Amino acid sequence: MTDQAVSRPALAKVNLFLRVLSREEDGYHGIETLLCLISLADTLRAERREGRGVTIDVSGAELGPPAENLTVRAATMVLDSVGHRFGVHLTLTKRIPVRAGLGGGSSDAAAALHAVNRLAGDAIPRHELLQLAARIGSDVPFFCSGALLALAWNRGERMLRLPPLPAAPALLLTPPIPVSTADAYGWLDDARQSAEPAPRNRARGRGSLALDLDALSGWGDVARMAGNDFESPVFGRHAEIRAAFEALVGTRPLLCRMSGSGSTLFAIYRSPRDREDAMMMLGKKHGTLTPVETVASAG
Repeated sequence: MTDQAVSRPALAKVNLFLRVLSREEDGYHGIETLLCLISLADTLRAERREGRGVTIDVSGAELGPPAENLTVRAATMVLDSVGHRFGVHLTLTKRIPVRAGLGGGSSDAAAALHAVNRLAGDAIPRHELLQLAARIGSDVPFFCSGALLALAWNRGERMLRLPPLPAAPALLLTPPIPVSTADAYGWLDDARQSAEPAPRNRARGRGSLALDLDALSGWGDVARMAGNDFESPVFGRHAEIRAAFEALVGTRPLLCRMSGSGSTLFAIYRSPRDREDAMMMLGKKHGTLTPVETVASAG
């Protein structure tokens, strides 16, 4: 019997490292990133309805017009693929901060792909669902894949699933300053173009990183290679985010970085006690603190 309603969690991610490669002729940038799921999650419920189309109710954040919502787009793509045999109503409860670099919108979209496909009796095979995910956005294939830790390249559609790192206590610090991904890419391009003239007929940008997969099995090794190309331009535009990062580094975590294009910062700690001490040190001065864990097992 076909399910009439499906609920799914939509977990957030952090980028343990993120390199932005050269800008391509179509304006997009290649990336190279290590993505890790964390325990903070939105909740998506999808219900079959009579008729056609997708409706949505959202609580916890303002996401703008439904037509521009990635979750609605994902659900509509599934309905298009199965011939619009029914309508869908989505109920989305937001807990992941918006425009914070944690992949909330992409995770919601991946949850919608799986949920609506389930309502359709899993009519779309897994490999085709991943192809739909790649058409929506660069982080969506990761969330759709079920991976807990993965290397992703190009626009996120090329991905290598990795064994998860040991579960670790983490702390998110979200300054009260959202950062648009488009703005962050623009600031990065401006910084690179002003650094020095580019050779004729070649776009400026960083080359790919030679990765040793054996060095991605422990937090200490990951911490040594961690980095984020967006940090410098974002910190340069927002002194408050830079100050928040410096304060978080001052709590002596094992690893501290900005996630995605910001503005959320994250720190990985050796123990829950270290994280508790960090929260006491930071207080509420620099933004919202959210204790989470990195995800080391499915379910």
